[in-house]
Order: sequence, then structure tokens, then C-alpha cells
Amino acid sequence: MNKHIKKVAVVGSGIMGSGIACHFANIGVEVLLLDIVPRELNEKEKAKGFTLEDKVVRNRLVNDSLTAALKSKPSPIYNQKFADRITTGNLEDDIAKVSKVDWIIEVVVERLDIKKIVFENLEKHRTPGTLITSNTSGIPIKFMSEGRSEDFQKHFCGTHFFNPARYLKLFEIIPGPKTSPEVLDFLNGYGEQFLGKTSVVAKDTPAFIGNRIGIFSIQSLFHMVKELGMTVEEVDKLTGPVIGRPKSATFRTVDVVGLDTLVHVANGIAENCKDDEKLDLFKLPAFINTMMENKWLGSKTGQGFYKKSKDAKGKTEILTLDLDTMEYRSSKRASFATLELTRTIDKVADRFKVLVAGKDKAGEFYRKSFAALFAYVSHRIPEITDELYKIDDAMKAGFGWEHGPFQIWDAIGIEKGLEIMKVEGETPATWVNDMLASGTKSFYAVKDGATYFYDIPKKSIEKIPGQDSFIILDNIRKSKEVFKNSGVVVEDLGDGILNVEFQSKMNTIGGDVLAGLNKAIDLAEKDFQGLVVGNQAPNFSVGANIGMIFMMAVEQEYDELNMAIKMFQDTMMRMRYSAIPTVAAPHGMALGGGCELSLHADKVVAAAETYIGLVEFGVGVIPGGGGSKEFAVRAQDQFHKNDVELNVLQEYFLTIGMAKVSTSAYEAFDLGILQKGKDIVVVNKDRQIATAKAHAKLMAEAGYTQPVKRKDIKVLGKQALGMFLVGTDSMEDSNYISEHDKKIANKLAYVMAGGDLSEPTLVTEQYLLDLEREAFLSLCTERKTLERIQHMLKTGKPLRN
Repeated sequence: MNKHIKKVAVVGSGIMGSGIACHFANIGVEVLLLDIVPRELNEKEKAKGFTLEDKVVRNRLVNDSLTAALKSKPSPIYNQKFADRITTGNLEDDIAKVSKVDWIIEVVVERLDIKKIVFENLEKHRTPGTLITSNTSGIPIKFMSEGRSEDFQKHFCGTHFFNPARYLKLFEIIPGPKTSPEVLDFLNGYGEQFLGKTSVVAKDTPAFIGNRIGIFSIQSLFHMVKELGMTVEEVDKLTGPVIGRPKSATFRTVDVVGLDTLVHVANGIAENCKDDEKLDLFKLPAFINTMMENKWLGSKTGQGFYKKSKDAKGKTEILTLDLDTMEYRSSKRASFATLELTRTIDKVADRFKVLVAGKDKAGEFYRKSFAALFAYVSHRIPEITDELYKIDDAMKAGFGWEHGPFQIWDAIGIEKGLEIMKVEGETPATWVNDMLASGTKSFYAVKDGATYFYDIPKKSIEKIPGQDSFIILDNIRKSKEVFKNSGVVVEDLGDGILNVEFQSKMNTIGGDVLAGLNKAIDLAEKDFQGLVVGNQAPNFSVGANIGMIFMMAVEQEYDELNMAIKMFQDTMMRMRYSAIPTVAAPHGMALGGGCELSLHADKVVAAAETYIGLVEFGVGVIPGGGGSKEFAVRAQDQFHKNDVELNVLQEYFLTIGMAKVSTSAYEAFDLGILQKGKDIVVVNKDRQIATAKAHAKLMAEAGYTQPVKRKDIKVLGKQALGMFLVGTDSMEDSNYISEHDKKIANKLAYVMAGGDLSEPTLVTEQYLLDLEREAFLSLCTERKTLERIQHMLKTGKPLRN
């Protein structure tokens, strides 16, 4: 199907509908957002003398919903300017406009009768060939298109986004009885390439894949918590980051999503899956019924499993629901000996064997929960899908699990998993034993950099489709390794391009990482054509190793610290002035040194979800790895485009001084961190390394030439320095910044002004780097700076004083 999506209509502007509209706007699509017309005036409209015929009234619901969405946090939109791509209207005055769109997405209330009325009205105006889909979370697709035209049914299916649409990657596609295979293929590819999603084609079964397994997992824990006598805190401790799940774990996640939402889906499964062998688990335990009666639904009602309260001193306290007394109490710290055994195991996949072998309550919990999960997912094939990898994909993309059920089972060992299941009274589907009997001992395998899965109908290992656009570093790391030290692994991506992947904790940049970067550049210059700096960890890099800086400063090893900072600067300059093109691929957090590295690459291929910025002010210093220098350079490069040079320099100064961090890669363009016409954004993070490789290769093949070091940087000297110093004095006098903040800001001002030169002067980058390093070192001698660094090391949060 050769189709281009230029404009979509989203029908229904609630939280989900507005979120979907914003995400299409994120990727550059024009959006028509429609909702119903209000049936009565509100008090404000009455006071202003409006009538039900006024447009502002008729579009009130849709406009209020979109406004609320745009103000919500986390934001549903990459950049507030992108909201201009959304036009609002109502289903009476503007429904005819759907004839001009390429895709209609229905997101109205979850009632089949209402959806059918909406589809009947839409078909009167829909142009034949237009895609039309429903974002239902559980209503059978086959019922929705009954009575519609053949063309409607051919182009109709379910497209289930997960909330929030910007952040959760799962995109379930559910065919109806007459959906064209071409439509399914198109949506599958579009979801992955353009929307940045993990597209999963599911069968038309209750709750589809993600919610069927996800709600089972939560309901299973609901029943188990009383059986094992566990607290809310204990369950959340065991089901969070330690097993590769979100920090919100189980009960806090339910509070955020809303208990009523979970209960609605669970009831739907219980009513419509009478043959489910675990049907009893979808029935609500007594404490859930009590919470529903009390309207303790979570964040939306102010209390759920957790509740915010103020103590006698007015300090905010998080209370926890006691599931035995059904009263709120102070939170209790959860601690388990089994978890202590995993502290030194960095890879989540390697923890599972240790966790299920635990001798305490935690070990018992994991054995029971994993046994139930493994049995359940094995029996859902072929009911909800024919391919086991789709279940894993759905749980990772829709619920934020690092590993899906079958991947966890593989990590424990299939035979060990079966032993645990037998002890816990769980029975797997027969195909699992058949697979083992045939000699296949794992659900997944890696061959030639690609992932293969056990295809149950074929009874053989088959390649997972759609991998050609991806490079999965986990799959190639061992076979394509060119160099390795404790800080990095350098891999051959093929076609003459190397990748350097950080391996330090949180991908911090210390001596080994810098040595590895230099080695990677040496290797690339000698035998390859280009270099990518990228990884597939949760974050690109949280910055320099401040623990190392703190120790050197405390020990007053200033010569060593000077050498360390110079090595950082020199490495960044090698990134810029090497003989081969360098491409940075930031994603997640790219802070401090991670941002500086990106600033010095020839090109940045950023994931859309990149939170990047120079945050060194938070620990009492200025950017010392070339970041302060680079912003001075970028400011002067804007001088010829702007008559007011001081204003340009001030904007860049404030970006560092206020430690601004972009909320998306697109916002990083506004901050001057990414550069229009040079750097690009990739919506699907899974494609990032492959895209970065392609651009490095393209630059090399275009005849990349090593740049000449710059000597033409205009600095303004005393003219700019005077402006900055007056500003920082004023801010201190107004109690906006502390005395130490002022000292840091003045050091930054000195660097960005180029010192106290008497007149504007052309200088070299090295001149600015020397100023930067001198300022950084001087701040490291300050007691207040050491206090800030120490606070950051202890709490992970910046200290202001």
C-alpha cells in the first residue's frame, strides 16, 4: 500500500484522544481534533452572554481538553509550537472535514452503541480508501464495523495506543473480519517507522495482548499479596527496577493509571473469557472492592494504595494503605536478603536465577509469581497470538518491562522454570514440553546479529521479522568487538563504521571512557571510515564522573585534576577534528559531559526522547569539557545573523546558567544544543544506531575532510563581561541567586566573554578552552562546590545554596 499520511482526524478529545493528536503533531502530521457539542452553557459562558450557537461554546469541550493536555506533565508534545499543527472542531459543524484526511482515529467512550453511531456518521463524510480505526482497549473489533460498507470494513481495524501516547511504545493493531492485509502491513510499518512505536498485530480477543497479560500479572499479585502476608511496600520493592520494571512497580502504577481503569479491564476479561483457565484470578479480591466503594482510585481521587498527607509540622508524608486493616499508615521500609544478593549484578537478566533461588519471602514471591506468569503466557498461544515474541514485545512496550515473560523464562532456564511451576502447582501448555523434546532449549537465539524465536506452528527457530532497520548492540557485541576496556566496547557496525558504546555505571564519562573514545578514533582513522558514539542503555550518559572530581579536589590533587579536565577537553576536540566523521546518538538523559560530547560531534542523530543539557551549575562548577567554550563559539556564529550581539551571547549564557535541559530532542534545537540543518531526530529509538551509522557512512562517502581548527572566534571582552557582572550583581541583590551562584556565574561570564579584553577580538578555540579549564579548576577549590558535589553523590539531586 503506497499511502502518505499528511492529515489525520482524531474523534474524541479526552486524555487519550488529545494525547494521540499531540503525538501525530509531534511527527509533523496535521491533525483535526473533534468532539461533541455541549448541551448546556457553563457559568462563565452565561456570564459572558454566550448562547449554545456561539462557536466558542460549541468547541468548548474539545478546546478545554486539548488545553488541559498541553499543560499536563509530562507533556504530550515535543515542543509547544507543534500544537499549531492541531485544528479543533466539533462533530456537528466540522464532521464534513474528515473527507479531506488520510486516516480517521475514533477515541470516544468505551461503549459499543456510541461507537457504532459515530462510525455511521463518519461514513457519510469519509472518502473511500481513507483508513479508519478505533482506539478501543477491549471491545471486539468485529462488532464495530457491522453494517458498514465494504470499503469501510476493508480499511477498518483497531489501533490501540497506550496512555500516554507519546511515551508508551506499544501500538496494537487488531484486524476486523474484513480488514485488508495491505492495511495491516501499512499500519504495522507506519507505527514503527513514523510513530516510533513497537507495532504488534494482535488477534481480536478480549483486552488483546498487552492488557490481557498485564492485567493478569497485576491481578495475580493482588491475590498473592494476602496469601503471602505481604505489604504494599514489599510488593513494590520486589516488582520495580530490581526486575527491570518501572520505579512505580505495581501498586504505585495502579494509582497513576487509576484503579477504576484496571477494574474495568479486569471485569471485561472475566465476563468475556469464560474458558480462561485462570478466570478466578480476574475476580476482584475484597480489598479492591472496598477501595472501589470508597472511591480510593489513586492519583485522580487523591488516594489509592498510597496517599499524600501532612504531619503535625506541615511536612508532606506518603502514607500507605494497610491491606489488612484498610487504614493508611506511615510507610515501612521493605528489605529482603535475596535482593541484597543482586546488588553487584548489573544486568537485570542475570538476576532472575538468583531471585528465584531466594530462601526468604522474596524468593517464595518470585517463584510463585513467575510460575503463574509462565504458565499463563504459554496457554495464551495461539489464543491471543501465534508468535511468542509478540507477547514479550507487548509487555516491554506497553508496560515498561525490560524483559518479557518468555525472555525471563529463558534467563531462568526453561527446564528450571518448569521445575518451579511443578512445585507451585502450575501446568504449562503442551507445546513447551514438545519444544524441549525436539531439542530446542530456549525460546530465543541470536544468529549473525539477528534475533530468532521458536515458531510454534513450524516447530523451528525462525528470524523475527522487521529487524533489517535495526542494529541491536546486544546481538553483535561479542562477535563484532574490536576493542574493549572497563569503560567502553568498540564494535564494528559494518560498512566501515565503528561504534563506541559506554559501559560505565550510568554511562558516566571517566578516564577509561575517554581512553576508549580516543582508541576508537585511532582505530577508525586507521582502518575504518567513520565513528558512531551510541548505546542502547536507558540513558546515553549522565555526565562526567563527579566522584572522581570530588576525590581529586578533596585531596587537593589539582595537577591531576587539571590533567583530567584537559584530557576531557582534548578528547572532545578529537571528536571534532578527527580525520573521520563522528556521529553522536544521544537518547534518554544526555547531561553534562554527555551533552558536551554531542556538541562536539560532526552530527547528532538524537532520539526524540532525549533530555539534554549542561547541568554543571547544579554541582557548583561550569561545563569544563568544552561546553562553555562551545556555547561561546555558537553564540558568535549567530552574531552575523543578529545585530544585537550581547543579546545572543546572553541567551547562551542563561542556558548554561539556568542548567536548562530539553524535554525532548526537538526542544534542544531551541536551546542551541542541536543545530538545524545539521542534526536530526529519530522518533523510533530502535532505529537510532542504524540511522547514525547510515549518516556516518554518507558523510564518509561524500568525501569527508578533517576540519581546520578555528582561529576566527569573535569574543566581546569587557563589553560582554560588564553586562554579565551587572546582571549577576542585580540577581544577588534580589535574592534570586546566592553568593556562590554569583561566583559560578561570573566565572562562566569570564569564559564566554573571552576574558577582560579591552575590545572585541578574534581568538582560537584553545584560548577559550584554557579559560574554561582555569575557571573550572578554581571553582573546585571552593568549599561550597565540594558541598554541592558531595550532596549530589549522596542524593542524586543538585543542591542550591
